[in-house]
Amino acid sequence: MKLLRIVGDARGVPANGIVRVLVGAVFLSEGIQKFLFPASLGAGRFEHIGIPIPQVSAPFVGAVETVCGALLCVGCFTRLAAILLLVDIVVAIATTKVPMLASKGFWPTAHEARTDWSMLLGLAFLLVAGGGERSIDAHLAPRRK
Repeated sequence: MKLLRIVGDARGVPANGIVRVLVGAVFLSEGIQKFLFPASLGAGRFEHIGIPIPQVSAPFVGAVETVCGALLCVGCFTRLAAILLLVDIVVAIATTKVPMLASKGFWPTAHEARTDWSMLLGLAFLLVAGGGERSIDAHLAPRRK
């Protein structure tokens, strides 16, 4: 926790808030795009990569990403949202990046997976550290003396 205190305050802006908004905005955007572009990013993509029942699973995943991304942005139910999105990103990596690693090798996969790994690590940070002092979670939590 001492390391978090050292890197956690850059001119009054806690690291938790920066990571929350970064990760939340990416998932919020990706979730909305699953509805805006269903053929290429929603059910069509899910069908192409072999996700079962794509007409149901893609909107479900889009809703989870949209709602949980928004929750992260404001710091509400941060750890719960992080858990749900961790499941989401692990499935995304398993269904898209692992097959790519087998077919194209390490470096092309490393290039394509950079956002996935960043989101995975950002979510892991939020799961451990929580929403931070400038979050709705902090205002809802009982005050410790």
